[in-house]
Amino acid sequence: MGTYGLLALTVLVFLVFSLVLPRTFPTLDNVSSVLSNQSIPALLALGATIPVTSGKFDLSLGYGLGLAHVTVMHLIVVEGWPWPTAALVVVAGGLVAGVVNGVVVEFARIDSFIATLGTGSIMYAVTGLLTDGSRIVPGPQGLPPGFTALYDARFLGLPVPAFYVLAVVVALWVVLERLPLGRHLYVIGSNPRAATLLGIPTHRSCVYAFAGSGLIVGIAGVLLAAQQQIGNPSVGLEYLLPAFVGALLGSTTVRPGRANALGTLVAVALLAVGLAGIGQLGAEFWATPLFNGCALLMAVGLAGWAARRRLRTRAAEDLRPSPRETV
Repeated sequence: MGTYGLLALTVLVFLVFSLVLPRTFPTLDNVSSVLSNQSIPALLALGATIPVTSGKFDLSLGYGLGLAHVTVMHLIVVEGWPWPTAALVVVAGGLVAGVVNGVVVEFARIDSFIATLGTGSIMYAVTGLLTDGSRIVPGPQGLPPGFTALYDARFLGLPVPAFYVLAVVVALWVVLERLPLGRHLYVIGSNPRAATLLGIPTHRSCVYAFAGSGLIVGIAGVLLAAQQQIGNPSVGLEYLLPAFVGALLGSTTVRPGRANALGTLVAVALLAVGLAGIGQLGAEFWATPLFNGCALLMAVGLAGWAARRRLRTRAAEDLRPSPRETV
């Protein structure tokens, strides 16, 4: 249950809402809507997961998302850039912003909460500078069809954003579970001093973690612009809380006690099913932040419990006598 309990809970919640709302909830249209609407929160949660593996937190995610989606709209609508060039520049900009976050945290020795809150505020200021506090609205011809298809297109009968999320999950799983960088980040997150003594390049690894987070934020920003089709300077912050809920709650499943890509995906699925269900039941507007807030508290509590349980299990294994000692 510690490994797959959250997945079982997700299935149970889906079945409950399917019984309560049999005509609307267990339908392909509803599933497609959930996959489409939750693709951006899922990407941000995956982006938040990478620094969390090293014990760091990136609070600039929401600000970066807002800046990325406004920038790509500004380049396409105001500057007249081709949308592929604008999208690539914004994604590269997200990568650079992530590197800056990592450098500030690791080499300026500023706590990740404070550092990323500061850089996030700077991003918000740049967003206001680009938009002058107003929305960026396309002309009568609208946005290029190829750009809006990034969000509206379908593949195998499902929204294409769901496949973006799946691709990022696979990439993160490979990096965190199969490559030395992922192992380094896990060691840094569990014991930074031991990581240094083992010769792990802690500063460089953490910069890579923030760079990966910024890269995913840039991708999410492009996708958000294709979804909303306007540049709204106030968008972004509302995505921050769900992102950390998904990352922290995901650390309690699949690999309990460790932030992991598959666990984050399961956590996001649970949140998406829950929000879709209460929305179809006619919940008031305040139900969503209430749900996210309660989920965050539960996520932090469960993540701490899973980490303590893993440490107790490891300590018990260390104290257990070996077969040779028993003989």
